Amino acid sequence: MDVASPPLSAGPEAAVVRPSRTVLRLSLHATWVLVLAVVTELRVGRFGFHPSDQGFILAQAWRVLHGEVPHSDIISARPLGSAFLHVVDFVLPGPLFFVSSVLSMLEIILATIAFAVLVTRRRVRDWGPGLTGLTAAASLLNLNAFPLMAWHTIDGIFLTACGAWALDSGLRNGKAWPRRLGLVLLGAAVFVKQSFAPVPVIALIWLLMHPSLREGAFRTGRWWARLAWDLLALGAFLVFYLGIVTLDGGLGAMAEQLTGGVPAYGERLLGLWLGDPETLLRPPVRGLTFFAIAGALLALLAIFRDRAGFTGAIVARLLVLAGVAVVIGTVVDGHFTGASRWADVLWWILGVALLVNWAATRRFPRMGALVFATGFMTSLSWGNDTPTLFTGTLALTAVLLLSDALPPLPAPSRRLGLAGATAMGLVAVLASGWAVVAHHDEAAYLDMAHEKLTGDLGTVTPSLRGIRTNQGTFTYISQIQDCVTRFPAGRTAVLPDNPFAYPAFGLRNPFPLEWPLPLEIVADAPQRMLATADELNQDGDYLVLFQTVSMPTLTKGGPVPAEVTGDTPIFDYLGLENALRSRLAGQTVTCGSFIGKWAPRP
Repeated sequence: MDVASPPLSAGPEAAVVRPSRTVLRLSLHATWVLVLAVVTELRVGRFGFHPSDQGFILAQAWRVLHGEVPHSDIISARPLGSAFLHVVDFVLPGPLFFVSSVLSMLEIILATIAFAVLVTRRRVRDWGPGLTGLTAAASLLNLNAFPLMAWHTIDGIFLTACGAWALDSGLRNGKAWPRRLGLVLLGAAVFVKQSFAPVPVIALIWLLMHPSLREGAFRTGRWWARLAWDLLALGAFLVFYLGIVTLDGGLGAMAEQLTGGVPAYGERLLGLWLGDPETLLRPPVRGLTFFAIAGALLALLAIFRDRAGFTGAIVARLLVLAGVAVVIGTVVDGHFTGASRWADVLWWILGVALLVNWAATRRFPRMGALVFATGFMTSLSWGNDTPTLFTGTLALTAVLLLSDALPPLPAPSRRLGLAGATAMGLVAVLASGWAVVAHHDEAAYLDMAHEKLTGDLGTVTPSLRGIRTNQGTFTYISQIQDCVTRFPAGRTAVLPDNPFAYPAFGLRNPFPLEWPLPLEIVADAPQRMLATADELNQDGDYLVLFQTVSMPTLTKGGPVPAEVTGDTPIFDYLGLENALRSRLAGQTVTCGSFIGKWAPRP
């Protein structure tokens, strides 16, 4: 299945592509990438808002922007590489949360492009409408039902994909700067989330095993110097991050925090059918069985290609179509919900496609294996332990690997091939776009249906301009704005589920946690939170708000009371919020659904 541009015809000027044509092609690709990111945000991303995780990473970046040091000032169960990366969200012009969402979609698209380049071995400027459309469609499937927001898993996928793209380009072209840029990105991946720890190891093995590095190995000073600079690039973010933490005396705290969380091993993904093989005969996992049968027959036809002849080549294409149908059926049956396990099935389907491609082509598909490994790393999560954010790339890679195993047939005319590729790409984009929009319209992430998202948060604060939510959440966020206006303080906390409030309203959180979820409370977090309360009592000039409305209530649109009394129970996970409320000596205040402790500026 040739979905890229056909090669240029032979002729006097066919040896090189004109620079003007290259610039035009790259400009067209840059345009569709930017347009897709902005349109996705305008039509999907800005509809629906949840005060908890949709501001989590931005809240950490807000701290870093103000000079706070990871693990010393900010308790975190993960490295805070994403907090450094998303400082750029505050620099770019435009409403903060809108701009941040566009940047996140750009990350998703660029990561999808990078993996497509690696798997197909085709430069972007050589892509035709078919591969371009399939990649755009895969980008939308990678988003699926996920909210468009800054998130560490998206950062990890982006750094892995673009780092591998740059490293591969540098190694193949013999250029130092893309090679070292790729190593810097790959080395940084582990610092957004521990699940990407294998990435720098893969990068090191890739670097040392590449033929361009083995030439002259252990023989020349120039070789050793090159290796030293490459290793320095791979460890650049490590040196930067550990240097900052160590200088602030937080190395011990970092070790306790990063090892104190609940581990994730991917057992749910790995055990999709291993624990109960009969699952292979039941939906949705039986799609894996059908794909494996089609793949095995395709591999046999490829092995006995000479005997199969023209008939075998036709049958092989029918088998590929069957495999594509299984992939599409898995996506459709999944309905973009994690409970359906559709992402897990796609990951296993890719594993089968790797074996089929290896058997048919007699060469190991290393780039496909990198996609497979990244899918597993993506699934290592507390709340979303499935490679849902990677489904489009998993599906596209499986299809490309299966197509690569096809025996050759005479190519159709250039015009016919271009028309077919264009139609295929267009249908893929329209179908995936329609599915994503329809799902988000039905129920935005932790919010309500599209027609119920009537609250314009831009009327509450400019940083949320363009974002729409339900009236209950709108009232809740408006109450926070009213509280911080009525009770001004130099340090303000909104506990527990409101990390968005700090960057959205420009607040400085005195506590070392933005979002004290049970899983986020690691090491000595409770003691440090209580010690911070004692410091606030000494210094004054603080406002600590406690929510009385739970997040599930906001997801359903309320009710959010217009006013509560000072003895109203507050929302509390582990007793920490009530302990802080009792410990703080400021006067009790109420505003809207919030109860606060306020000590005015002396």
